[in-house]
This record gives sequence, C-alpha cells and structure tokens, in this order.
Amino acid sequence: MAFRLFVPILAGATLRERIIACIGATIGIALTGAISGLVLGSGPHVPLLVAPMGASAVLLFAVPASPLAQPWSIIGGNTISALVGVLVAYFVHEPILAMGIAVSLAIAAMSFTRCLHPPGGAAALTAVIGGPAVIGAGFLFPFVPVALNSIVLVALGYGFHKLSRRTYPHVTVAAPKNSHGTIDPPAQERIGFRPEDIDAALGTLEETFDIDRNDLERLLRQVELQAMVRTHRTLLCRDIMSCHVISVDEHARADQARHLLLAHNIRTLPVVDSEARLVGAVGLRELAWASDTVKSVTKAVATVSASAPAMGLLPVLTDGRSHAVVIIDDNRRILGLITQTDLLAATARTQTADRLLAEAVA
Repeated sequence: MAFRLFVPILAGATLRERIIACIGATIGIALTGAISGLVLGSGPHVPLLVAPMGASAVLLFAVPASPLAQPWSIIGGNTISALVGVLVAYFVHEPILAMGIAVSLAIAAMSFTRCLHPPGGAAALTAVIGGPAVIGAGFLFPFVPVALNSIVLVALGYGFHKLSRRTYPHVTVAAPKNSHGTIDPPAQERIGFRPEDIDAALGTLEETFDIDRNDLERLLRQVELQAMVRTHRTLLCRDIMSCHVISVDEHARADQARHLLLAHNIRTLPVVDSEARLVGAVGLRELAWASDTVKSVTKAVATVSASAPAMGLLPVLTDGRSHAVVIIDDNRRILGLITQTDLLAATARTQTADRLLAEAVA
C-alpha cells in the first residue's frame, strides 16, 4: 500500500508512454537550445533557453493530448506571460509585489486569450527576477528568446510525435451528425446521457479539468458502453427515439409534405389533426400522385408507448412495409419516432454489449 504514492495519477499512463516522453524531452530541449544558440549567438548576456521551456516540454511530450499542451497554449501562453512580466517589472519596482502581480495577471491574460499554459507563470516570474540578461533584453525578452524557444520546441514536438505515430496537435473526434436536418442526436448517440448532462455536471462540480470537453464526452460514452455490458438492462423506446419529430397537418397540401420528406431525408411523415393528435402518416409513395391535401392519402401507422421494449418493434420494422413507428402518449400526441435505422443502431449496440459481456465472462 505504501507504494501507491508512486503510482502515476495520469489516466492511461504506461511505461511505454513515459519512455517516449523522456526521449522526446531529451531531443526537444537539446535541439531547442542548439537552434536558439545558432540564431542568437552565444555569451552570458544572451539567455539561449529560458527555464519555463523545461515545464513546457513535460506537457508537450508527456501529455500531448492536454489542452494545456497545444501549440497556441505553449507559444501564446509563454510569450504573453513573459510580456506581462516585463510590463509589471517596468511599472512595479518592489520585487515581492511585482512577482505576485506578474503571475496573477499572466493567468488572467492567458485565460482571456485561450492559451492557458502553466509554465507561463514561470515565464512571467522569470521576466521579473531574471537578472541582468533579462533586464538587458527589455521588451525584446518575450519574443527573443521566449517566443523563439516556444516555436522551436513546438515544431520539434510536432516532428517527434509524427515520427512516433502519435497525434499532435490533438484533434478531437467530431461527433456524428444527424443526416435528417433535425436537432435530434444521431441514433447511436441517443442512448444514455446527452451533452447538456455533461454541462450540468461540470457546473455542479465547479472544478476545472485538464481535458477537452469533447474528449470527455467520448470517454463517458465508452464508460457508458462498459456499464451497459455490466448491467445489461432492457432498452426502452424512450431510450432510442427521436424527440424532434417532423410532422404535417392533415389539411396541408401534398407538395408541402413532399418538401418536408425530401428536405429532412426521411421516409415517414406523421400526420396530425388541429389538436396535434396523430392521425396517420404519409410517405413519398402515397404522395406521388396526390394533388389535394395530405388527409386524402394518409395511411395508418404503427404506434407504441414510450415505455415499451425497443426490441419489441423488430417484427413491425422488418415487415417490408413499415419504415417507422410513432411513439405516442395516452392522448395520441406524438412523443417521438423510431425508424429502422434507430432500431438497427440499438441492436448493434446491444450485440456489442453482449459480445463484450461474453468476452468478459470467458
């Protein structure tokens, strides 16, 4: 138990990743110093490599997916913070007070410019207490050597990660989009939590986490899948249905219904009466030769309650005629809609859960 203190606290940290980080930092810092020396020349009056670059290298090579380790965070964070430090040193001549003000204003400046980078605090502090070399550089210090060091380090980091087949800069995987032009999430994203749940949880916790919000959502969806494997509960219609249902009034003209079907790339269009109660549905087949109102060609549509098991819709949606089932309440008002695609996505996810469960048991 005593050795728990020495266990890495970073999620996903492995020995291989740490070795790669060490190699990258060795190469990155050494070459940054060498390249800066070639550009700036040598001499005690010229700071070839500022100390905050060591901390930047830790983030760049050890946690390249962190928002704090991205190119703008490193270059902007270090440069802006160093500039803040120089300005504070110019106007505030009491060293103790200047140090505190420089770091606090650097945090504020990095936050407003969206380049928060912890070593930036050290860059601001260096600008205040850096000694004769920094004082001699004056307002040039944030750019040469700080910005120069940062740019060279990021460029070397990019090349190193490319060679080691790691993604840098970190790119968040784009969330799947709804192909029907509605505000509902895609079928595979409807089970479980929603993006607004993440925002609410972050607001409740009142903490800042070193992870991109979209990466957090992707991680939580994978956690949810693992939880499904563990709990293996029955999916209900409310879990997978579309809630933003495109419908048409029974007195609307047929060409209006055709436009809605084509604009939203859907095959079933629910028809409602003046009190928003479900009457039936139409598709392009029914509307092909219709010239009057939608009511004249409305056909019956399968319906079910939101609490019904989703897999119970399998016979209906595989009968060769029905493309969707409308979810209604006791007053026949529309709550949602489940298509063949929705059920297929749910089936695939359930099968994945079954497979993972079987592998876990085996």
